[in-house]
Amino acid sequence: MERMSTRLTEPIWHRYIPIVLLLIAFTALGSAYTAEFAYSLEPCVLCIYQRIPFAVIGVLGVLAYLLKGRMAMVVLTALAGIVLLIGAGLASYHVGVEQNWWASVASCSGASDQALSMKEFQALLQQEPEKACDEVDWTMFGISMATYNVAFSGVLGLGGLWAAITMRAA
Repeated sequence: MERMSTRLTEPIWHRYIPIVLLLIAFTALGSAYTAEFAYSLEPCVLCIYQRIPFAVIGVLGVLAYLLKGRMAMVVLTALAGIVLLIGAGLASYHVGVEQNWWASVASCSGASDQALSMKEFQALLQQEPEKACDEVDWTMFGISMATYNVAFSGVLGLGGLWAAITMRAA
């Protein structure tokens, strides 16, 4: 009877790490692509960059599924937490650009300092202009998608690090 009660109190939630990581990736990327294609919200270059950490989280989820063992889950969970915190930092930078706290990166503005030939200039005029990173297309309760991403990525990143520390200590 003692043996059974010990097994019931062992932390087993590390087995769910692959599912959690894949759910995070699919939820975030699914939301971004739904906004882009179903609601015609054109992403700026920073919006595209913010998708990269979630793609990495998806890869980590697949690795977590393929690699078995608690220590592998600890390492992958810690990596996921770090990647999500990097994503929160990138989203924070985007929020600062949206709020005009600092200037946008050069690729968001569409301005170019390099000299162009007439042929290159005509080709440039034919292209659709890039969306500026300081334009907010959509808000909910006055909060932009980049701001929601700061909260989503930050909370999940800290949760991932906490989970890795907890699993390692167990």
